[in-house]
Amino acid sequence: MSRPVTVSCLTAVPLTIGADVSVDEVIDREIAHWAERLEAVLPDRPDIIVLPEAADRPDSTGFRTDRQHEYYVHRGMRVRDYFSSRAAENGCYIAYSSGLIDDDGKRNATQIIDRSGAIVGEYVKNHPTVPENEEIGLEYGTGPTVFNLDFGRVGAAICFDLNFEELRAQYAQAKPELIIFSSEYHGSLMQNYWAYSLRAYVAACIRPPAPSAIISPLGETLKESTNYFPHVTQRINLDFAVAHLDGNWEKLAAARKKYGPEVGVHDPGRLGSVLITSESSDFSAADIVKEFDIELLDDFLNRCRRHRAGKLAETAA
Repeated sequence: MSRPVTVSCLTAVPLTIGADVSVDEVIDREIAHWAERLEAVLPDRPDIIVLPEAADRPDSTGFRTDRQHEYYVHRGMRVRDYFSSRAAENGCYIAYSSGLIDDDGKRNATQIIDRSGAIVGEYVKNHPTVPENEEIGLEYGTGPTVFNLDFGRVGAAICFDLNFEELRAQYAQAKPELIIFSSEYHGSLMQNYWAYSLRAYVAACIRPPAPSAIISPLGETLKESTNYFPHVTQRINLDFAVAHLDGNWEKLAAARKKYGPEVGVHDPGRLGSVLITSESSDFSAADIVKEFDIELLDDFLNRCRRHRAGKLAETAA
């Protein structure tokens, strides 16, 4: 059955804070700053709002490592608690990405706040840079995290993580439907590669001037922030399947003929794969795949691998 989800990526240029400003004043300014920014996406009634990496850290050019440490310790969870109150007030999830220092250690993490304001859990950045570990003391995360939210399975990645195949491969096994990517670094084509290779949507929330974006499981950028509006909201459908066109042309046509607009088949062009969605309240994309015996992309590729291996074995014999 159709599972529409409204996703917002909400970002901002980090605040510039003078060295003479007290830590309490910094916290108050950050909360006021994000209170103003939230008003840009709340009218869209998002199911989840994704924030950028180190969302409430001031501009590091004037807020060096020792000051950041003091800020994180003194701040505790005050900014997160503010976001929790807004999540509860608006009935949405918020992915709060920030530097954290507490009894669990010093880490760069994304915490998921649920619709009631409670903390679902956190993902710790698996791949902080070497200087972040050696000089700042950020600890390494130990693997992927998938959150089972009320609308679907959500994974997370932060900044430098996007460069590491081993983390992407672990997520491929975990099968999230949406990856939230909070980052100072854009990632370029790696965003689209992760989306297509994981068969998952990606919500990439990036610090300006680089754009934030929502990307489909076909690796296609659906919507992107602009120089005028550094936030982006997109409605996506998590009831989907990805299939290759080979062997499926007639089956897809038959499904569309029978169900009309209740079955979506989106072709991004030049890829050979399409996104199948259920736009119905009566059946799912999986039901369509089963009814019309549609071969999914991963099954198709695995069949090709087996065929090749078999033929090579015959030749070797």
